[in-house]
Amino acid sequence: MKNALAGIMQQAQKMQDNFKKAQEELATIEILGESGGGLITVLMTGKREVRKVSIDPSLLGDDRDMLEDLVAAAINDAVHKVNKMKKEKMSDVTAGMPLPPGFQMPF
Repeated sequence: MKNALAGIMQQAQKMQDNFKKAQEELATIEILGESGGGLITVLMTGKREVRKVSIDPSLLGDDRDMLEDLVAAAINDAVHKVNKMKKEKMSDVTAGMPLPPGFQMPF
């Protein structure tokens, strides 16, 4: 029984170390979201911080509503890509460790 508990504790420590490493990696990863066929791009970090927004000059005309919608769509695209990447990292971190259904790590 004592050896089983020690094994679980080692697994938990390893998972915690992997979790910290994954958080550090996510902070440095940059994701490009886009809309309008690439006319609007948003560069976002794995921590969902927007680094840069690029707008093609052809969109700087009179249609402000369309431009705002495209910017929002590009941001949403970047957020979805970050979430997908985080899920993939999470599955790497928790591989082999049983977690309750729906459990979410805080990153």
